[in-house]
Amino acid sequence: MTIERRKLLGVAAGLVAASRASAQERFPARTMRIVIPFAAGGSTDILARLCAQILTEKLGQTAVAENITGAGGTIGAQRVLDAPADGYTLMAGTPGPITINPHLQPRIPYQPLRDFEPVAFVGASPAVVVVRRDSPIRSIADLLSAAKANPGKLTYGSAGIGSFAHLSGELFKWRAGVDLTHVPYRGTAPAATDIIGGRIDVMFENYPSVQAYLTGGELRTIAIGATARSALLPGVPTVMEAGVPGYESTSWFGLFARAGIPPAALSAMNAAINAGIAEPAMTARLAGLGIEPAGGTPAAFRDYIARRLDETGELIRTARITAE
Repeated sequence: MTIERRKLLGVAAGLVAASRASAQERFPARTMRIVIPFAAGGSTDILARLCAQILTEKLGQTAVAENITGAGGTIGAQRVLDAPADGYTLMAGTPGPITINPHLQPRIPYQPLRDFEPVAFVGASPAVVVVRRDSPIRSIADLLSAAKANPGKLTYGSAGIGSFAHLSGELFKWRAGVDLTHVPYRGTAPAATDIIGGRIDVMFENYPSVQAYLTGGELRTIAIGATARSALLPGVPTVMEAGVPGYESTSWFGLFARAGIPPAALSAMNAAINAGIAEPAMTARLAGLGIEPAGGTPAAFRDYIARRLDETGELIRTARITAE
């Protein structure tokens, strides 16, 4: 074989290798899937389907959403971990499976920041402190005064032990130094029914979960759990502003992939979601769902999750909350 022919074959082989590498780097080349670890119809389901719409439009390949429920989101999370780490299977992540369950379920089969890669921080919504519309409690000052005058007699409801609302209430007790009695329910709806009916006194719930009751005038917000006032509820003070230092309770939503996702896939999906949620029509849609868009890099989202994971663990240990 002549030197010239060897050179030509070497060039050809190099071009083929470069072509293959380029093909591997292009993402996506087929349908993407978002696993929703909760039932259809809730805010997580709606947000995941909006993300599927954004990915489809921005990346030029179909993205579909699929509900895989059970064990507080753990089954859906495990389904994502059973898929290849190629970026084509994502999870719609919320506090439950990512920052709460790992502390409440010692036998959970994953560690959030070891086994998952944060892809995109879609948005967040504050906890809201709500009372029935005719409640004599009209402010955080009123709530603190009543709780201190009657230790353990005021009740707060939640969607169940270990739920976002439960932890938000326990955080309030801890930061405010007051004693409230927790009443767990099987979901937000029955808890809302009882607070409207006067059978419990207050709730510390995720804003989208009680948004309809607030809009309808059945419940009233006295404060929010964010670190600053929110455009979602203009004029409503934060709990910290109202006199409880260190109280921050904010729910969030984002997309996660199995750890080991190719950098090109991670970058492409993060850029697509950031672009999508920045569009005025999508921002308005999120606001209608009680969500403020977040965005940012995967690294910044990872840092946020790490902080929330540590804070949640500290609260659960301090309040001695168990899953039983």
